Amino acid sequence: MGKKRILMVDDEPGFTRLVRLTLPQYEIREENDPRRAVETAQSFRPDLILLDVIMPDVDGGTVAAQIREDESLRDVPIVFLTAVVSQMESPNHGMIDGYLFLAKPVTKEKLVECINQYLAD
Repeated sequence: MGKKRILMVDDEPGFTRLVRLTLPQYEIREENDPRRAVETAQSFRPDLILLDVIMPDVDGGTVAAQIREDESLRDVPIVFLTAVVSQMESPNHGMIDGYLFLAKPVTKEKLVECINQYLAD
């Protein structure tokens, strides 16, 4: 069985590269241009999408809506990564618009725990 596939959509190449290098147990594709996120997801076919909220040109909420509109992607879990809201500040206990979020900076352990929650066999 191959590695689980994760698409990381974040406009900070340093952050996506760090996550990819830190988590070699997954096949991680980086997309640093949110305008190309849906196209990249269509070709990569991820098992999970990690999506930044605040990005230039297109925000994470818009990207998530575009992904949900695509019949081939609508069932792929999305987790928001954001520096805008901390876990403590969230009135919805770690949810933004019905999506789980992880506050940046995120620890490797917290990220792996979240990924495993969604990708458990």
